[in-house]
Amino acid sequence: MKRIFLIVLDSFGIGEMEDAAEYGDKGTNTLHSVASSAKFDMPNMGRMGLFNIDGVECGGKVSAPTARIARMREASKGKDTTIGHWEIAGVLSKQPLPTYPNGFPDEILEQFSKATGRGVLCNRPYSGTEVIKDYGDEHVSSGKLIVYTSADSVFQIAAHEDVVPVETLYEYCKIARDILRGRHGVGRVIARPFVGTSGSYTRTSGRHDFSLDPPAVTMLDQLKAAGKDVISVGKIKDIFAGRGITEYVYTKGNAEGIERTIAYMKRDFEGLCFVNLVDYDMLYGHRNDIDGYAAALTDFDNKLPMMLELLREEDILMITADHGCDPGYTVSTDHSREHTPFIMYGPGVVPGNVGTRDTFADIGATVLDYFGIQPEFAGTSML
Repeated sequence: MKRIFLIVLDSFGIGEMEDAAEYGDKGTNTLHSVASSAKFDMPNMGRMGLFNIDGVECGGKVSAPTARIARMREASKGKDTTIGHWEIAGVLSKQPLPTYPNGFPDEILEQFSKATGRGVLCNRPYSGTEVIKDYGDEHVSSGKLIVYTSADSVFQIAAHEDVVPVETLYEYCKIARDILRGRHGVGRVIARPFVGTSGSYTRTSGRHDFSLDPPAVTMLDQLKAAGKDVISVGKIKDIFAGRGITEYVYTKGNAEGIERTIAYMKRDFEGLCFVNLVDYDMLYGHRNDIDGYAAALTDFDNKLPMMLELLREEDILMITADHGCDPGYTVSTDHSREHTPFIMYGPGVVPGNVGTRDTFADIGATVLDYFGIQPEFAGTSML
């Protein structure tokens, strides 16, 4: 019974890509920044070969890594969650998804307001915690929806749960998703419910992402078509708009994500368990919190021995990332255009360094190769 556990450490980049300057990310290196923290300690991933990956100049290299390792280069145009995960699964995006540094055009907001019956506040890039602080009172008194974006391709809607029930907020997001197609096809429409009173508003765990359908076949589609289990942990299901998923569980953060992954490791299934651990990006990278990011990575590393002990004879554990979000890059709090790590470990995996890969899609090709499936996309197996 073959099983693969593919874990995405969201935003764990390992150094700028060659075209980083085109994205305003010259000099970014998430790993280097977090490794400077006293709270950073990753001996288990170090033994697997994290610091032996091409271009990594921090940490201690080992003479014989226990895993198969590679540095991944993104072939798609972009540096966001959707494009990164899509490419891991085999979809290359030749054009970046649209972003709105000056807010969304009137034509979009007019359609949205007419369909929801509510006005709009803000309409510009904003921090998710700051936007409810600055617009929360007006939203509560007027009933208008707080619409904002970021450097990513996102249309975010914040609403107080006492003003707009969560299920109604989700319906508004579906309306926005239907509107935002074609040239305005943002990667994700995100529901951002919050609670509290003036001066102390806080976001809840009711966040929900409404993504575009992947524009081409993915490894998830191929696995499902072949009768394999495709289990989503965290926001994977949302990123792929539910396509190719046979079972899913949402999580409230890294701790629950790791807990759910361990639970699946104890269960019988044949196929892929695809995991996203979002805290590195959401809680620490975007807030320039080096110590928080480092501590979260250390916690993951501390959990690794338990995961490795649960691996069966035909199991493979893969660890990678979808983009960077360098918490030490104070010019910006946005994602960064970086290489990502790839670590593959299992009883039957031959250790070694397979260099720098030309696309994240090599990961999807490797997954399919293990199950004897020919990928319907460009990608080269690393088995």
